[in-house]
Amino acid sequence: MATKPIKYLDPLVVSRLKNIEIKAKLIVEGFITGMHRSPYHGFSVEFAEHRPYNAGESLRNIDWKVYGKTDKLFSKRYEEETNLRCQVVMDISDSMRYPQPGKGVNTLTKLEYGAYLAAALQYLMIGQRDAAGLTLFDEDITFAAPAKSKYSWLVPMFKELERVAESKDFFTHKTATAEVLHKVAVKFNRRSFVVLITDLFSQANQMEELFQALKHLRHQKHEVLVFHLLDKRTEEDFDFPNRPIILKDLETGERIEVRPNEIRGQYKEMMRDFKATFKQKCYEFMIDFVEVDIAQSYDKVLTDYLVKRRSLK
Repeated sequence: MATKPIKYLDPLVVSRLKNIEIKAKLIVEGFITGMHRSPYHGFSVEFAEHRPYNAGESLRNIDWKVYGKTDKLFSKRYEEETNLRCQVVMDISDSMRYPQPGKGVNTLTKLEYGAYLAAALQYLMIGQRDAAGLTLFDEDITFAAPAKSKYSWLVPMFKELERVAESKDFFTHKTATAEVLHKVAVKFNRRSFVVLITDLFSQANQMEELFQALKHLRHQKHEVLVFHLLDKRTEEDFDFPNRPIILKDLETGERIEVRPNEIRGQYKEMMRDFKATFKQKCYEFMIDFVEVDIAQSYDKVLTDYLVKRRSLK
């Protein structure tokens, strides 16, 4: 019997990306944990404690600074953790269901685009013997799968991605990104690579709360990457016909009539300010921030980012 293909995993994308190494910066001090090439060989760089040196052991783990102060030999012990844990945290609120089918040049909504992006990244992580998990949220966490390093673990995550992306239940899923990120920060008590996929639209009036949540993630020693998804033509450039149009809030159903040519300049200025502030905060917190126009091919977005990470030391 033929197996039904999993929608949000394009074999062509995987074939293009499978040889690209995903490197974790900050989690380990420059070592490539994902490919298990650390010179510690079996030890992570997460220091645990000192223990007395026993004659005959390798000298490579001796703490020579301690020896210089005490004239005694102690070995450094490290937590035995070599796999990178990647947790994809994806916004599934109704604002991510834009653009609606037939109302724009894009064939994918932001939610569908994010699902493809998440699936490709998770498959790559497990393909290089790391672990991948998934957290979906709107006003709260709606689905949570801890990171595991088995291909079979991908199946329920991908099925859930497909289910939520194809749901037609509008005006019921608002966003509470800051509250959810605080929960994620404490839920994963071991260092993880947290990949946030979101349009950030609900945060325009809650910037400080969001910054505090991102700071919390970094305080917990997680590495953080933000993929900011937008339909650039309409959501950033406000490129609508110069005639009265009705804009509808997909999270509340609220409608407003506007004349695009009268507010386009002010809208674009507000968007520039919002993005500039967010990017600056990400820089301060050592968070990777990637702007994504969903008109671009998602595999190119992912490939470009992963190639960039290859140069990280």
